[in-house]
Amino acid sequence: MVKKIVKAHEYENIYYSRGRFLTINLVPGCKVYNEEIFRADGKEYRVWNPYRSKIAAALHRGMHIPIDLGRRVLYLGGASGTTVSHVSDVIGVEGIVYVVEIAHRPFRDLVRKVARYRKNVVPILEDARRPSRYAWALEEVDVVYCDVAQPDQTNILLRNSELFLQEGGYVCIALKARSIDSTANPKVIFREEERKIAERGFKVLKSVRLEPFEEGHSMILAVKRK
Repeated sequence: MVKKIVKAHEYENIYYSRGRFLTINLVPGCKVYNEEIFRADGKEYRVWNPYRSKIAAALHRGMHIPIDLGRRVLYLGGASGTTVSHVSDVIGVEGIVYVVEIAHRPFRDLVRKVARYRKNVVPILEDARRPSRYAWALEEVDVVYCDVAQPDQTNILLRNSELFLQEGGYVCIALKARSIDSTANPKVIFREEERKIAERGFKVLKSVRLEPFEEGHSMILAVKRK
């Protein structure tokens, strides 16, 4: 049996082994999406699949999203919880991730497979376009992350950040070009979305394409100006 060699990455609470990013399983023995799990140095690690998670894809493309230990995160478009579960691992029991999902079927999986076992995950069955409807359930957050494949996805991100993001906090969005405009050049689309974010009081820190993991996608990271 080949011994697994795990190294701490420069990013807090994220690990690396044989070309793959890992998180320490907050719920040992529990899988979420049939991901590979293995033990090394007395800890249980989950392989973070970049073909199943856009945040993992961004990591492989050299972008670190500041979802670190103890962070408070608002996650828009959590689906069934694949990426949410790794965010839960990274922020640890000191952090909390509020997850907004509108579709009932993935929301059931989010509750059944993720939130049921992870006490730092708060599922919210709501429309991310209407943040005032779930404002009662949230506090100020450090990061707003948006993965909602809709034409107005940047506006959804910004509307939520206005209500919930603390000063100096971060926004991050996984943009799907064809969801915004199926005919325009993706490069033009992504530049326009960056402009919208910058005009609303943010400094764009980095933008990366997510190929080969996600075709026609870009990840944009920005910080709220103080």
